[in-house]
Amino acid sequence: MRYVIFNADDFGASLGINRGIVDCHRHGVVTSASLMVTGRAVHEAVALSRDCPALSLGLHWDVWGEDEREFDLRDLGNVEEELDRQVDAFHRLVGRLPTHIDSHRHAHLEEVVRDCFLAKAGALCVPVRGDGRVQFIGGFYAQWEWKVTTLEHVSVSALQRILAAEIGEGWTEVSCHPGYVSPDYQAVYLEEREAEVKTLTDPRVRRSIEDLRIGLKSYAEFPALKYPEGGGSRHD
Repeated sequence: MRYVIFNADDFGASLGINRGIVDCHRHGVVTSASLMVTGRAVHEAVALSRDCPALSLGLHWDVWGEDEREFDLRDLGNVEEELDRQVDAFHRLVGRLPTHIDSHRHAHLEEVVRDCFLAKAGALCVPVRGDGRVQFIGGFYAQWEWKVTTLEHVSVSALQRILAAEIGEGWTEVSCHPGYVSPDYQAVYLEEREAEVKTLTDPRVRRSIEDLRIGLKSYAEFPALKYPEGGGSRHD
């Protein structure tokens, strides 16, 4: 069987991003989102998620934001402390643990911190992006080159090509960054988010998923990992 998860990053970053993600869940193919507990609109994101019980929520670990704050990934003690703090904040805000873990700018994939994230995800019994349990596809993105926008990369035809050619056996995540421009958020990736919304809510995408006999799933439906000795559950 082939299963695909459409996971939207940056939930909680702004009012416009929150609204775009929810629209893509209610009217499109987004099944999961990664919550920024550091986001300025995180409380609204959590409130919106309560009206979308089928939208699974993971943690989008962030220490830099769009203003590129200083944070030294080589300080592993600080990394572990901040990871614990953000998981605890997620639990407090959402009322449950995350269904998956990833990070802003893929910070968790840096070799120096990778083991920290694998250990935390193992303790929570959830996948972390890039650990091999769920194939990751990041090509649905309009800036393959920094600050060079090519909207063709987030077109319906581009997404259909990804579905036809890149979804293999087992579970696959297609990451996305939908949203609307709003005055509470500035970044180099803004109008591109609105183009993603149009594609992710286009009925042709869902039809392609069905025609290819790919199951549309969320991270909440991913089989729970084996609980480690003394570990907890993502459902705690």
